[in-house]
This record gives sequence, structure tokens and C-alpha cells, in this order.
Amino acid sequence: MPKPRLLFISNLFPDDSEPYRGLDNATVLHALADRWDIATLALRPTLPFQGRKRAPRAEDAALAPRYVQTPYIPKIGHGVNHQLMAGALRSKVAKFRGAFQVALSSWIFPDSCATALLAQELKFPFVAIAQGSDVHQYLKIPARRKVITSLLPAASGIITRSAELTRLLGDAGLPKERLHPIYNGIDLDLFHPVDARLARRELRLPLDCRIVLFVGNFVDIKNPGLLVQAVAKLREDEAFSNVLLIFVGGGPLEGEITFQASRGGMSERVMLAGRLAAPMVAKFMQAADVLCLPSDNEGVPNVILEAFATGRPVVASNVGGISEVHNAPFLGRLVPPRDLDALVGALGSVLSELPETGRIRAHAEQFTWQRAADGYHRILSLAGA
Repeated sequence: MPKPRLLFISNLFPDDSEPYRGLDNATVLHALADRWDIATLALRPTLPFQGRKRAPRAEDAALAPRYVQTPYIPKIGHGVNHQLMAGALRSKVAKFRGAFQVALSSWIFPDSCATALLAQELKFPFVAIAQGSDVHQYLKIPARRKVITSLLPAASGIITRSAELTRLLGDAGLPKERLHPIYNGIDLDLFHPVDARLARRELRLPLDCRIVLFVGNFVDIKNPGLLVQAVAKLREDEAFSNVLLIFVGGGPLEGEITFQASRGGMSERVMLAGRLAAPMVAKFMQAADVLCLPSDNEGVPNVILEAFATGRPVVASNVGGISEVHNAPFLGRLVPPRDLDALVGALGSVLSELPETGRIRAHAEQFTWQRAADGYHRILSLAGA
């Protein structure tokens, strides 16, 4: 019996130059590939004349990605970017029409709103995915909120990456019976506990220190500079003078991190490891004592689940859906966002405790990509029936 056909539409999908862009979407599509034939329209919103050719990662060839440039107006395009995107997609989706049972779109504006316009015009069912920032930030922008709440009720289902996102969208007026929280999965074979000393030797990190690790983008909402301040203050206590702070990732605030480290006398105690592939991220987690994510907003960040899979505790802001998965003291600590003293205290407490590695790992084992794919399959099957 032939498999049903799925068309995936989103700007959050990797290519060979941005291999980590929308990696969670690519991973769940691969997990669905044994039950669905999948084609992908990977959108690349650009200003005129700024586009460039994209090529898929070798492992994504089976998902048949086609990279589509779509026009985008920054700052003032809140009311029209979904229409511009729909216009760029119209002929390409029309060619697929009749060759897929259901569309799946990730990122609620403009991607899923553009998909909604085309679904109404071309008469096909679609399911949307709400990632996190697209809900937390965009519902606060009146023009985007108006578009989202007027178009997304047409979706057969909306998958959210946390129950908190489901609540926010329901409170905004979207049909609650069509909102479905599904957590991302983790590669439990890649992210697993290892003796920290072994990982540190492999990474040539000092054995006689405590390591606080940050993994993510260096952007305002993630507050990397606050973490530098917290570790500097923590190190004023002689008991924590050996703390080393490692940043894995990159972004526009790299200079701010360097400045904060210099101002706090931390230049020798802050390491910028750069953007790394998943195997190296796992190795740094295995080498660390604690992962810290002092964000202002989040959905359910995969890095927290990955840290749990390596048996490492997490200190994080109590925002978004984090408390849904970080729900017991043995997993670390949650603190109010932007509370420097609370962050310092939480890091000190966790670094003073012996981690319950096996128990933390056992907690993480519920978050599998197969479990996520089962949830997606159920909702997509109902939409395409």
C-alpha cells in the first residue's frame, strides 16, 4: 500500500551552509519518513537581489527539499509578509496539488499564515507548527496577532512545542480542540552520560575546575551577558573561584560576551567554543557540571533535554514551557528571568551538590523522536483523511 504524501513548508529547514537551521523540523520529518512520502519547500525570506543558491545536506536528500526565495519586508511588513510569501509559493504549491494529502508548515508567521492563504485558495488541508518565539513575540505585535488569529483557525491542527504555547494560542482565540502540544525528541544514543574527566581530556579542558555551559544563540532574549555577570559574582566566593564558563554557539552578542568577561576580570575564565555539530555539543555537555540558560522567553529548548540525556543538571529561567520538563529539584534549579542574585544562588547550589546522573538520564528517556513522530502522524492522518 503506498504511503500518504506530505508537503512540508517552512523557512526552518537546514541547508549545507546553515546545517542547524530548523534541525528539529528535519529530524521529525526523517522520523516520519517510514510512514509518509515527504517533499519539502524550504523557504528563504530575502530582500531583493540578496538571494543565493542553496543546496541540501546530504542526509536530507530523501526529503526532496526545494529552496524557494520569498520576498520579505523587515520591520514594517507585519501585515503583508504572509501575502508576499504566498505569492512566491503559489505556482510551486499548485504544481504539487493533487500530489499530497496534507501540508505541514512550521513558524506561524509568515510561513503558516501564507500556507493558510494557499490552503483556502487551492483547497488542501494543513497542519501548523508553533515553535516558540513565533508565539511569545508575535502575539504581542498587533498587526501580526491579527493575521495569525484570523488565518490559523483554518488549520486542521496546530502542533505546539509546549503546553504553555498551547495555552497562549488558546487565550488568543485559536480553537483549543485543535491545539496539540508535542515535545521534541532527543538523540539518546548521541547524548548520554560519560565520565566528565574523560570528556574533558578529549576536549583538552582542565580537570580541576567546575564548568558552567551555555548552548544557544548569542541574542538578547538568551541573556548570555547576564550569565557572564552571574559567574563573575559566583567566583567572588572562594569556594567557586575555579569555575570556567563555556559558550557553545554564536551570534551578534559575541562582542558583548567578550566585553562583559573583560570588565568582570573573567577573560581567562570564559571560553567561546563557536558553533558546533551535535556530536561536539554532546561532548561539551558531558564535560560540564551544569548547563545554564538564563533566557527571557523559551518554548521547551532542546538543549535542556539534551543536557538531561547526558545526566547533567540545568539552571534555567522559569519561562515558557521549561517548567513542564524541568519539574523536579534533582534536575537543577529554575529562577526568575533577569534575577542576577537568584541565578548566582542557583548555580552555587547546583555546583555544591552531587548530581543524580542516572535519575536525570532516566527522566530524559521519555523524550524520543519516535514518540514525537507518533504524535505528528496521528494529527496529520486525521487532517489528511
